[in-house]
Amino acid sequence: MEHPSRGMIISMRFIADLHIHSKYSRATSKDMSPESIWRWAQLKGIAVIGTGDFTHPKWFKELQEKLEPSVNGLFRLKGNFKSNDIPESCRTEVFFLLSAEISCIYSKNGKTRKIHSIVFVPDFDDAARLNITLSKIGNLNADGRPILGIDAKELLKIVNDLSHNSLLVPAHAWTPHFSVFGAESGFDSLEECFEDLTPHIYAIETGLSSDPAMNWRLSSLDRITLISNSDAHSPSKIGREANILDTDLTYNSITSAIKTKKGFLGTIEFFPEEGKYHYDGHRFCRVSLSPKETIKHNYLCPVCGKRVTVGVMHRVEKLADRENGFKPAGAPSFYSIIPLPEILAEALKVGVNSKTVGSSYNNLVQKLGSEFKILVDVSLEEIEKASSPLIKEAISRMRAGNVFIAPGYDGEYGKIRIFEPVERKEINGQATLF
Repeated sequence: MEHPSRGMIISMRFIADLHIHSKYSRATSKDMSPESIWRWAQLKGIAVIGTGDFTHPKWFKELQEKLEPSVNGLFRLKGNFKSNDIPESCRTEVFFLLSAEISCIYSKNGKTRKIHSIVFVPDFDDAARLNITLSKIGNLNADGRPILGIDAKELLKIVNDLSHNSLLVPAHAWTPHFSVFGAESGFDSLEECFEDLTPHIYAIETGLSSDPAMNWRLSSLDRITLISNSDAHSPSKIGREANILDTDLTYNSITSAIKTKKGFLGTIEFFPEEGKYHYDGHRFCRVSLSPKETIKHNYLCPVCGKRVTVGVMHRVEKLADRENGFKPAGAPSFYSIIPLPEILAEALKVGVNSKTVGSSYNNLVQKLGSEFKILVDVSLEEIEKASSPLIKEAISRMRAGNVFIAPGYDGEYGKIRIFEPVERKEINGQATLF
């Protein structure tokens, strides 16, 4: 996967992660700086990365100071910024796209709504105008993801009026508490939320706890582009979900692909069961329930009797008008992945944040290229030569979807496992014998 030199505009296949957060968002790493985001985008194999949080005054100022317009309508770090700890095999141009997530909390049809949306704009002037308008509605200094007491439809109108190039996409559309379809505070349809402005919703973000296959079960979403992003709060989480495009590397081409699906090749996905709201449940009592079990218990926790949090799988099942397994004609493909550090942690039987995993990760990307290249493109033979039979087998099983997952629920990430203990010994034993 080659990337253009500075100044070139060519049609190509590339990966974009358009929803992340800055160090000014709540519960976010202080390492989320433009330089760190730039570095990790290269390690992951991402050509276009969202800035996140352009509504926050301090982050907006830092972005203006450190980014410059590119000839392609996106942005890049100013000067010839280099980082010696990026392996030569991963070094490439990284473009930034101005993005922000906005939380709308309001009452509609007798119910409190909490809807998160991602907004994309093409330049700092449009971002500044939007910030001025939103600052009259709520406090933009309080959080990188501002909370506004405004109807999501009204926010869409503001974004549309800003410029014809600006775009709003409902964020993590199925998350129980803060999304357009969320069980706790969302709606049963896009039309119920956005009314006559619904035709201006061209895409939704599926979120970590759902994948395109789950969304294909709703015929009402057939016209909608299903995008995926990391919603990263720390640098290493960048790219845990992303989009694959084949367009010119320009802002207009990227947003046009999102609107029309032309040039939008598909997405890179979490296994949705690993997402922290896939199943129903009650985290306090450590109770995880399938939709059928939830209905059997009358939506109450069997331990304490309180109402459980209804997860994404249950919500999709409720709104779906198609059977599981249906795929609309022409729907883009998707790849389900496990982040490379998680694969290494299981294969090496150490913690995902351990020095051993960090060292192994750096060794692999130095030999084979970016994380996405390793997970999706590199041959299994090359992976084995650069690592071990166990890591090769782990990536092989991931590509085939042959994994074991205890589904996530009520804010708890799912627990994913590739090997049974006896299998690990057999694979290692075979390699030693060979």
